[in-house]
Amino acid sequence: MSESNTARHATLVRGAMILAMGGGSFDSPFVGDILIEGNRISAIDTNLETPVGAAVIDGSGKLVMPGLVNAHTHSSETFFRGRYERLPLELWLLYAYPLLMGPPLSPRLVYLRSLLLAMESLKNGVTLMCDDFFDPPRHDHDRLAMVFRAYEDIGIRANVASAVMNVHPLDALPYAREILPAEVQAQLDFGPMIAADAYVEYCEEAFSRFHDDNGRLRFMVAPSAPQRCTPDLLQACSDLARERHVPFHTHVLETKTQAVTGHEFHGTSLVRYMHDLGILIRNVTIAHAVWVDDADIDLIGESGCAVAHNAISNLKLGAGIAPVRRLMDAGAVLALGTDGVCSNDSARIFDVMRVAALVQSATGPDFSRWLTASEILTAATVGGARSAGLGDVTGSLEPGKCADLIMLRMDELAFTPLNDLCKHLVYCENGSSIDRVIVDGVTVVEHGRLTQIDEQAVLAEIRAAMPEYLEAHSQIEERNSVFFPHIEKLHERASRQDVQMYRYGGDDDSGVLASGTLNFGGAGCA
Repeated sequence: MSESNTARHATLVRGAMILAMGGGSFDSPFVGDILIEGNRISAIDTNLETPVGAAVIDGSGKLVMPGLVNAHTHSSETFFRGRYERLPLELWLLYAYPLLMGPPLSPRLVYLRSLLLAMESLKNGVTLMCDDFFDPPRHDHDRLAMVFRAYEDIGIRANVASAVMNVHPLDALPYAREILPAEVQAQLDFGPMIAADAYVEYCEEAFSRFHDDNGRLRFMVAPSAPQRCTPDLLQACSDLARERHVPFHTHVLETKTQAVTGHEFHGTSLVRYMHDLGILIRNVTIAHAVWVDDADIDLIGESGCAVAHNAISNLKLGAGIAPVRRLMDAGAVLALGTDGVCSNDSARIFDVMRVAALVQSATGPDFSRWLTASEILTAATVGGARSAGLGDVTGSLEPGKCADLIMLRMDELAFTPLNDLCKHLVYCENGSSIDRVIVDGVTVVEHGRLTQIDEQAVLAEIRAAMPEYLEAHSQIEERNSVFFPHIEKLHERASRQDVQMYRYGGDDDSGVLASGTLNFGGAGCA
């Protein structure tokens, strides 16, 4: 039986290059040893004694560092990898999160979809992810259980939400009621939206069934966005998150359309709206924060909350470039997220690290304000753990913290020749050098292979199920195409509005996009 399948015991990693990210005496890379006892790191030093009966892992030629944190993703999108392009968020949502839905995904496919995301995450060095799971048309504990079961089976650490909205989609978009014809709007009769007390009741049961304060898997509270939830729901979510000491995870000001939304519906920015409701506090994680103005940045900084920066998704959906340096300077905690596999096309945080570092160089000529590799690594580890409310549990290699770490082979091309370790990790590595992943003291990836599940069997089952599923989804896309020309008009109108800031990388500020032909899920390339 392999080491990864035996009962937990002491493990000594001997003679590795250690990048602890722990500050103090562990601030710089050094060659040393790490002792793991049970699920926790008990010692880090040079020339540690080997406990009787301990397994010894030869770390020579290897780099050991904290596992990476994916601070914002959506397992709900995993089957749509490589399906869409050239769609801004509001138009992309019509197909990835259709208004006119088909039958709910089967529980088995919910399980496999979540497992697929976790498989890619672990094999690419992510040991903790925050899954903003969205499963309309209703909240269902048995379906949520499939997500938790997948993450339990594979061995990843995860915060999982059941994202909520209770404002009609057309009432969360500027000009929608004006632009969409009455007969088109009539197709969107969703019935009564969930009330705040009903969602709190649902969450309390989820905490009871799935949440473990001292374990790998936790439930978090996730109102989708301030414009998509009623004030009483937002405040109830905030109260619950504070009571349970979990993150309040939400999307804020991802697109220019959302910048217009706040002023159209609330007379102010969505960040100011949250502040005025009393819910912009330290346990909040804001996904995106692209179209934030000076006052928003100050409020976010004063709150001490976290921003999950989704650099690749922001680019693919045309959202723009977030003012990351200014957010950090104001006091926000920076974390990194892939967003869903449908708006990113992978779950690789190494990719996000590279893009997040590079894209900031396009924000202006003052190179002193571009992000450093060290800052990016901190966001991918320490900052991500802090955004998940787990800064005292994971995110760095320190005695007393959980043993969540990754080992990379340093004899690979990405590290040859070796100059600066942090820069190699951010600009050169893509996850292909990963040899071993340990989560909560258990080896879940060994020599690049998953240890807790039958990887090939899972992939074969998914491939067999996908033709029928994707054919059904193509029919859903066709049904939802009726909304496209109207939401396109909405997008163009919002793009023309003056919101006193500019977050795009190019110099075309016309805000008018040419219509194009859409091709969903085709086998060829155009």
